[in-house]
Amino acid sequence: MIEIVQSENSVLREIAKEVPITEITKPKIKKIISDMITALDSQDDGVAIAAPQIGVSLRIFVVSGRIFDEDFIRGQGSTEGDLYLKARQKDIVFINPILKKISKDKKLMSEGCLSVRPIYGKVRRATRATVDAYDENGKKFTKNGSGLLAHIFQHENDHLDGILFTDKAKNLYEAPEIANK
Repeated sequence: MIEIVQSENSVLREIAKEVPITEITKPKIKKIISDMITALDSQDDGVAIAAPQIGVSLRIFVVSGRIFDEDFIRGQGSTEGDLYLKARQKDIVFINPILKKISKDKKLMSEGCLSVRPIYGKVRRATRATVDAYDENGKKFTKNGSGLLAHIFQHENDHLDGILFTDKAKNLYEAPEIANK
């Protein structure tokens, strides 16, 4: 089991280091990405994870393919054994991501974090965002996102800069069903 570090861990407050381009396809980085995906998949409500959340101060985050699943989007989530888990879209790996554009249009949305259990709150973030990054094969790409995906881009980039959502959130509260996990 890969441990997801919690808010008191100092690695979450560090500015993560860039991954040298020549190292992206090396076994060490592949193992870190694999560990991130394993940790993310262990959380029913997880939609993304940054490397610092598993104790590694590198500029990498992974967005779960489950965010593109219609049932997940409607808030129904999924249960282990669902056919959806076998057919879900591939997770997207972002290495050395740079937020290139964010919209002026912002929206207050509910937000939580796998490293700040069981706290939730409302964070105002841009409704659209564009990220440039490298994938796990060292190929540069650009990804546009709106709604939840744009929100995720901003949350995960904050992690890479040592910022937790609770630094920005309003109306913080504890979710009892998460506290008992």
